[in-house]
Amino acid sequence: MAATLDEIDLKLIAELKKDGRASMRALAERAHISRAGCYTRVERLHREGVITGYAAVTDPRRMGQGLAAYVYLKVTQNSWRTVSAELKHIPEIEHGGLVSGDNDLILFVRTRDADSLRDLVFERLQSMPDVLSTHTVLVFDEL
Repeated sequence: MAATLDEIDLKLIAELKKDGRASMRALAERAHISRAGCYTRVERLHREGVITGYAAVTDPRRMGQGLAAYVYLKVTQNSWRTVSAELKHIPEIEHGGLVSGDNDLILFVRTRDADSLRDLVFERLQSMPDVLSTHTVLVFDEL
């Protein structure tokens, strides 16, 4: 069930997305509310599961992950849960989702180079018993 959010909640969330390390004082100033009100709202957003955590935003190239791609998977019928559980253990997969259409799963992956991508797709993904086929699309630049 979706949480009820007002404009101030949305402003706080937007500010935290920009800078998850912002102090309550800075957030309160940006949202034009008191520090106590800010603290209460952020705590409520955590408690209600709207804010689920914080993460460092990194530069993939500086992390040695210069190649990005989308990999589409077709899997055997009713195996998406099993395949999804296996995919969670592959560190190159940054994001994935169950999708509609000709494919069953889409993965956003980052690898060091083309050789690493080839290994990921041919040796690890295509060798999974329930994976019927893959289709890889390289990302030339990110928006």
